[in-house]
Amino acid sequence: MASSSSAGEEAPPTRIMIGVNESSIRGYPHPSISSRTAFDWTLQRIVRSNAAGFKLLFLHVQIPDEDGFDDMDSIYASPDDFQSMNQKEKIRGIHLLQYFVEHSHQLGIQCEAWIRKGDPKEVICQEVKKVQPDMLVVGSRGLGPFQRVFVGTVSEYLVKHVDCPVVTIKRKADEAPYDPIDD
Repeated sequence: MASSSSAGEEAPPTRIMIGVNESSIRGYPHPSISSRTAFDWTLQRIVRSNAAGFKLLFLHVQIPDEDGFDDMDSIYASPDDFQSMNQKEKIRGIHLLQYFVEHSHQLGIQCEAWIRKGDPKEVICQEVKKVQPDMLVVGSRGLGPFQRVFVGTVSEYLVKHVDCPVVTIKRKADEAPYDPIDD
């Protein structure tokens, strides 16, 4: 019987990209309920006890502040103020990713993590195209039909537009805040 890999040669690990974001309730560096749920589901249902067979790819997309003055008391800004803002955002993103990277390493799972800025829908699609993971796992906030019409959902968009299988993980009912926007 023919084998797809040569004798003694191991297959490369399955690469799973997981989109992660911060909690809107607790803020940085706390992961959102949806991100933690997607990560935990991936560990329990896919990776299980085969840590060596997988590589997790954590992507955090930071949405740029529209006016650029989110952390400032005044609209009068020096170049140093902008540099400081960019550094703070980068550090906050790194702290968020640290949660997932540390847990993966404790379990012996290979991983990579990175930050991009922009619209999460577009950025995740671009990164999937560039990185070509075997699968994409994202959490779902559970927006109702009214909210979905006006806000749209990242997960629905990704299912329609990326070139790999997408698994959307819903939160458990007891984990959902009163307002799904608060994740």
